[in-house]
Amino acid sequence: MPLVPGRQILEEALKGGYGVGAFNVNNMEQIQSIMMAARETQSPVFIQASRGALKYSNLVYLRHLMLAAAEENPDIPMAMHLDHGNNLDSAKTAVGLGFTSVMIDGSLKEDAKTPTTYDENVEVTKKVVDYCHQYGVSVEGEIGTLGGIEDGVGSGQIHLTDPVQAAQFIKDTGVDYLALAIGTSHGAYKFKAAPKLAIEIVTKVRELVGNVPMVMHGSSSVPKELVDEVNQYGGKMPNAMGVPIASIQEGIRSGVAKINVDTDGRLAITGAIRKVFATEPQKFDPREYLTPAREAHAKVVAERMRQFGAAGHAKDYKPMSLDENKAFYLSKSKAGASK
Repeated sequence: MPLVPGRQILEEALKGGYGVGAFNVNNMEQIQSIMMAARETQSPVFIQASRGALKYSNLVYLRHLMLAAAEENPDIPMAMHLDHGNNLDSAKTAVGLGFTSVMIDGSLKEDAKTPTTYDENVEVTKKVVDYCHQYGVSVEGEIGTLGGIEDGVGSGQIHLTDPVQAAQFIKDTGVDYLALAIGTSHGAYKFKAAPKLAIEIVTKVRELVGNVPMVMHGSSSVPKELVDEVNQYGGKMPNAMGVPIASIQEGIRSGVAKINVDTDGRLAITGAIRKVFATEPQKFDPREYLTPAREAHAKVVAERMRQFGAAGHAKDYKPMSLDENKAFYLSKSKAGASK
């Protein structure tokens, strides 16, 4: 199966009433564990790389690992996604690497820290949409800003999305799916108390725009048992807290189709490695601690796929190619021009 445009995966999820997990990767073990979980649960999936991950892997290494995942799993719809692109050049790089989905985070300036104005966001997002759609590549935008900072991205400020502005943004830019700020936050220390997400924002945007998939960033749940394992074997993560699964599921029922998860995977991997180092200090072969780390990550990812409702939906539809998606955008553009 060729890699699938993100638009198709998320529109199918929206129709089916489930959410698709988007899991960040930096290395082979993470990619393998995500695909192990996708096979086990028969779930469509986004494998996503941040600009930091691409830099860490010198671009080409991560690209070929992702392509290997698609080759080894021909029955799993998989989107290869750029997370938090910060300008047109980052989108061009992703398209050149074969990505089928690109996020342009125009809610922040190129420093990935300073919030932009609405007009600045529209300008950069529209440029990315126009470029990517030429190649059949789907585009995610963002409006509003999340709390927290992860992988160098984030203003540290929360500005919840204005639903009316979000609807106008979709019209002004032509994005395929939109990340909303509803109170989630990047990282492991999202909240000081039990969070209450503004799910009503998702509901209102859906009422205004119809069947445009929404995206939740900063959606790791930071399970206590994973944090406890990290701390038990020498870690120092006091008061870590994430987004309750019930809140994510409420978001999915309201129109969220893509859920970004990174921290949960990091916790599972780190806890498993720390346990080996603490309990079996004689081991020095990386395979002896990366294997349990890979298994721990796969377990968490499979659990999220089931909780998001994606399990069992891998074969629901015939996957679309980038060329077919390119033809879709072209026909849509012609239809718009004729009005």
